[in-house]
Amino acid sequence: MPELPEVETTVRGLARFLDGETIVRAQVNRPDMRRPFPPDLVQMLTGARVTGLGRRAKFGLIHTDRDQTLVFHLGMSGRWRIDPEEDDKHDHFVVETAGHRFALCDPRRFGWVDLVASDSLSDWPSFAGMGPEPLGTELSAGYLKAVLKDRRQAIKLMLLDQRIVAGLGNIYVCEALWRAGIHPRKAAGKVSKPALERLVPAIREVLTQSIEDGGSSLRDYARPDGELGYFATRFDVYGREGEACHRDDGGTIRRIVQGGRSTWFCPRCQR
Repeated sequence: MPELPEVETTVRGLARFLDGETIVRAQVNRPDMRRPFPPDLVQMLTGARVTGLGRRAKFGLIHTDRDQTLVFHLGMSGRWRIDPEEDDKHDHFVVETAGHRFALCDPRRFGWVDLVASDSLSDWPSFAGMGPEPLGTELSAGYLKAVLKDRRQAIKLMLLDQRIVAGLGNIYVCEALWRAGIHPRKAAGKVSKPALERLVPAIREVLTQSIEDGGSSLRDYARPDGELGYFATRFDVYGREGEACHRDDGGTIRRIVQGGRSTWFCPRCQR
């Protein structure tokens, strides 16, 4: 599933061609994806000018001058195609400007879009109660120490909780915990302040590097220009079960299951 860096990469790719442009045509090619398309979607977007693009957690945001924001989620296989050479049967939603065509292609249809009043975004059900952005200034060791106080759940699972930190996913939590030297099974409330002070910059570092690399191309993900992200070549633990730890300390990467998801870590250097 596309995670925060993949969504950020997508938004930046779209912004190059869409920001400031007027949508001259919008087309819905099926009644729904994971959820039904808003009934007034085409009407509200046609003729609207894009005033900016952004991201909240793993959602992309396209703001318009009609005080409406198009919110999109890429699901498991979704991606935006810019000026595709030919139509695809999985292009479920299309918008056009005077110079470009943007097709939301999603073979597995786990993605979805919604149209939300821009001044009510923070109260939109998927955003209400979300924690701070991991790349923002609100995320700090002090914040994590306070919000995780007395929590017995594993630190890995707490970091995946969108109410704790918005937008973190399995890949980057595994990688950040390795960089910070924290065992993924450790009770969140037992993680020391010094360890959390290593964790926060590790989270920012791994996310920033992945964004610069265009994300991690696992399975169906590709950037809007069709290129594949290559952060997967930098993985220190994710998907490396049985391989040597990159810290060259004699450790071997292990895989366990937490909350129904695989976790990769080095039992020697993560404590």
